[in-house]
Amino acid sequence: MKKVSKIMAEQRCDWCLGSPEYMAYHDMEWGKAVTDDQTLFEFIVLESAQAGLSWITILRKREGYRRAFHNFDPTKVAAMTADDIERLSQDASIVRHRGKIAATISNAQCFLRIVEEFGSFSNYYWAFNDGKVMTNHPNSMADVPAVTPLAETIAKDMKKRGFKFFGPTICYAFMQATGMVDDHLVGCVAKLDSK
Repeated sequence: MKKVSKIMAEQRCDWCLGSPEYMAYHDMEWGKAVTDDQTLFEFIVLESAQAGLSWITILRKREGYRRAFHNFDPTKVAAMTADDIERLSQDASIVRHRGKIAATISNAQCFLRIVEEFGSFSNYYWAFNDGKVMTNHPNSMADVPAVTPLAETIAKDMKKRGFKFFGPTICYAFMQATGMVDDHLVGCVAKLDSK
């Protein structure tokens, strides 16, 4: 019986088993509720950069993004200029996509307008689900959707407010990353830790 319990405690969602970066991200961050605005902005930057790429690519460039975008300080990022876009489009430590770099700056400006209107981005974001975490109980990754009606609603509102590279699929990944949704598989050590 002890051996079975130990094996169960070591199970993880299978998507994270391919690299140490994935496993650390899965164990320490994915599905954990985030209310800190700077961390929420960090995930907007990273998830937007991920559009069309694998998440491991972005995780491996995370420190580059941290350096390039002022430790994810939205006020400093919002003040960046066309010269910064040009410089960063040559920076191999991030994804050198001029449109995504420009979007990061304009998204920071949109982010700050939301902070001004709602007191914090967290207030705005978490109000979409009444401040609650949705805990799903998928048995396999095939049970985890790529998008949900709530992700569509949030993405639509953020698009209306000017956000770019943040459609419903990216929004759902953001919801998972920031813990509005807990999609850890049944039996996953991270889900067991959250009980």
